[in-house]
Amino acid sequence: MTLADLAPGYEAAAELLRRRLAYLRRELQKAQTAEEIFHLKRRIAELSPMLTEMNELAELTAHYYDRGYYRSEKYTL
Repeated sequence: MTLADLAPGYEAAAELLRRRLAYLRRELQKAQTAEEIFHLKRRIAELSPMLTEMNELAELTAHYYDRGYYRSEKYTL
């Protein structure tokens, strides 16, 4: 298995996170109590960095072996 083989998995995980975040944002618009709003905002804040990371990893793994592809220093040793 190569890194390029992992890219579709990261893309699928990112799509699931996008859908969940969209759902939570819709629920936040309907929220009425301060407690409900707090919990929804907290969950959105927890999932947003995960989505960013999934997108970055999907990009990195999809193009890792491409000649001339700039690899983020965040994911190199």
